[in-house]
Amino acid sequence: MSKRQVLVVEDDAAIRQGIVDALAFEGYAALEAGDGAKGLRMAVSVACDLVLLDLVLPKKDGLDILREVRVTRPTLPVIILTARGEEADCVEGLRLGADDYVVKPFSVKELLARVAAVLRRSPERPTDVKEVRLPGGLADLARREARFEDGSRTELSERETELLRYLAANAGRAISREEILARVWRIEPRGVETRTIDMHVVRLREKLRDDPAEPRILLTVRGKGYMFLLSPRTQEEQ
Repeated sequence: MSKRQVLVVEDDAAIRQGIVDALAFEGYAALEAGDGAKGLRMAVSVACDLVLLDLVLPKKDGLDILREVRVTRPTLPVIILTARGEEADCVEGLRLGADDYVVKPFSVKELLARVAAVLRRSPERPTDVKEVRLPGGLADLARREARFEDGSRTELSERETELLRYLAANAGRAISREEILARVWRIEPRGVETRTIDMHVVRLREKLRDDPAEPRILLTVRGKGYMFLLSPRTQEEQ
């Protein structure tokens, strides 16, 4: 079995080497970059399973790297590394799609535990779904619209597009409302009203012409959440 590859983007040589050594000891293959420009090039081009990304970097800011990674490789797991007192940057990083963060100074055990946890979750991350074949039409997620054989088109909102992308990428699996809040809305689901999910599903069904009485696309799973019934097309299949 091949080793999981982790890219470490950190400008402090001592910290970077410590992380690389710890990853190697744990059985990972470590790649490294000492500045933001190199880090971005590697993050979008090399085969890696996770990125450990410092936020304060020379040549390219960590948040800018995260933005570009989320465009070019939206399913690549990212853990941001941040210094104490940079809470606003942590929040912004999570909003931009980081999977987790670790505050410096951190223990090796904590870092490795978070790496393992994110990699365990990564199979649940959506593949890069670009299109969804519909009965009598097509949902083009890149263009954020549904097109039908009668020539009509319906625009999808950004949130509706991301919801459809996540459900389609996990086709055949019942997805809880709490998971949708965490993975699509990117907010902590505890104590949050989930009716907004139901309202988005109602609007999405309308736009996709999916009969709620006899759904062929989005099925309500009683006591659980929702399940996507069709087979999506990913970027690799196009």
